[in-house]
Amino acid sequence: MTTETIRFTGANDTPIWGMSNAERLRRMVAGAAKGGQHPADGHVLHANLAYAFDPLLLRLALDTPGSVFRRGDDLVLAHLPEGTDPMAVGDHVTDLAKGEKVYNRQLRKLEVPFARRLTPETRRAIERQSYFGAYKGVTDILTKYLWPELALFLTRIAAQLRMTPNMVTAIGALCCVLATLFFAEGQYWAGMASAFVFMVFDTVDGKLARCTITSSKWGNVFDHGIDLIHPPFWWYAWGVGLAAHGLTLENETFAILMIAIVAGYVLQRLIEGAFIKDFGMDIHVWQRFDSQFRLITARRNPNMVILFVSLLVGRPDQGLLWLAIWTVISLIVHAVRLAQAYAARAAGGTITSWLEQRP
Repeated sequence: MTTETIRFTGANDTPIWGMSNAERLRRMVAGAAKGGQHPADGHVLHANLAYAFDPLLLRLALDTPGSVFRRGDDLVLAHLPEGTDPMAVGDHVTDLAKGEKVYNRQLRKLEVPFARRLTPETRRAIERQSYFGAYKGVTDILTKYLWPELALFLTRIAAQLRMTPNMVTAIGALCCVLATLFFAEGQYWAGMASAFVFMVFDTVDGKLARCTITSSKWGNVFDHGIDLIHPPFWWYAWGVGLAAHGLTLENETFAILMIAIVAGYVLQRLIEGAFIKDFGMDIHVWQRFDSQFRLITARRNPNMVILFVSLLVGRPDQGLLWLAIWTVISLIVHAVRLAQAYAARAAGGTITSWLEQRP
């Protein structure tokens, strides 16, 4: 996709996330091109620089040639044949002022795409809206409820400093390694502090990438690779660190707990992958129960809550036991849900996300 395929109307000197609105739109278009989305043959995009809008609108527009997004009488974005008046009625006209919800498959949520006039007075509000718009609708309880405001503050600072998402990921990775070392030495509170910074930065790097439109293939591999690999090392290091507190577990007990934790973690991930492969969507967006269970399922962040509570009551050894039990329970829930999905399909049913269903 080249600059010849996008036409800007109007002008706007108000920056958003440390860049001009025109630059933001260029990045959005370039990102869509990397994902294989291009204007239809003989078509161009028309974008109004007076408005900052959700990247989802660009993806929707590119999916449907002839589409026009307006807000009242104002053009926001259009995907029309070359030479067509962008204010003319297209084949598919959507008035964003009506607030119709659209399912965002990438972020696993049903949402109203934002489109607002970008002015010095609205800039911070738009940045806030775009930040929360970049949040996954289905995630764990800490990411969803505990630190969104802190992560927003840090994302703004990172954008102002012109940090890249990979820089944030690298700082987080260092904290991840430090947490592992602290846990192995039995310095649990220091490990918790390092882990907390890492977990928050794990949110910041993704939000920074989405808000500044700087996602990259390497960045995704870097970020998700760390997320996928490190949890078992944390839990093993936690068990090793018990020796510093005179709470060393018997070798057989420790081995059983680690097998339950690591095998449960791996198998749960494999079940999630099988669901995506066979049903084309994340298991956590199938039915409302699955989205609610994602809040607390045995992933890193909910597991850290378990270990944090064990520290508060002075029993980090029991924390490892609780973590193992919860991992097994979560594995059973996921296995049952996968079996239920296969059974539903075999009975002639259609497996679709509850987020895509209209009331």
